[in-house]
Amino acid sequence: MFPLRDHNPSGKTPYVTWALIAINCAVYVMTADWGLDMRGFWLRNALWPGAVTQGEMLPGLVSHMFLHAGILHLAGNMLFLWVFGDNLEDQLGHVIFAAFYLACGLVAALAHVVTDPGSMVPMVGASGAIAGVMGGYVLLFPRARIDVMFFFVLIYKIWPVPAWVVLGLWFALQVGSEIIAGTSGGVAHMAHIGGFVAGLALCIPLWLVLGGPRFWTRTHGHPPHPASRIGQTPIPVVRRER
Repeated sequence: MFPLRDHNPSGKTPYVTWALIAINCAVYVMTADWGLDMRGFWLRNALWPGAVTQGEMLPGLVSHMFLHAGILHLAGNMLFLWVFGDNLEDQLGHVIFAAFYLACGLVAALAHVVTDPGSMVPMVGASGAIAGVMGGYVLLFPRARIDVMFFFVLIYKIWPVPAWVVLGLWFALQVGSEIIAGTSGGVAHMAHIGGFVAGLALCIPLWLVLGGPRFWTRTHGHPPHPASRIGQTPIPVVRRER
């Protein structure tokens, strides 16, 4: 299940979202074995929970969110950021959104360290910070329509699904995976959970300032921007005469 786009593009240019995507892609080229192959930089700036609990390699609490373990890891994270980042940036403003993103990533890292303090397996990826973006998005725009691609073997279908369904299922999957597998599957589910909860909590003051439930009533739970013309065409339909 992959989100492809929402139906209400941002009313302003999402400079921070675009910059974050560009930085993540540039850093991946720096560290990929087919790129500049800066493996030492990757290792020094990953998050090592066992080192952090000893007061060492603390910059990794922030720098890890700009590193990725592979092209699919990077592509998946940037897709989620591209889909959900622009409208949240529009509501928060560029500077506050940038601080919000880093704060969610930091909380996600701490959640992972606290629940696996002795681990010497490095954690990398922007998914904790992006989970925070998703948490804020679902609070402010719960009924936003998200085009989601569902895969089943070789068959796929795109359906518009409310954001609360898409992100609610995603969050439930993280909780279930943490309960069942923990970190044994190579995924830091607690970082996702921590980032999502942090993003939702940090956006509650904004939601209350906007009117709380009255904000949902005014916007019908959608981003306050005109819907795009997805699936529409300006070419008029000419009906055949009988």
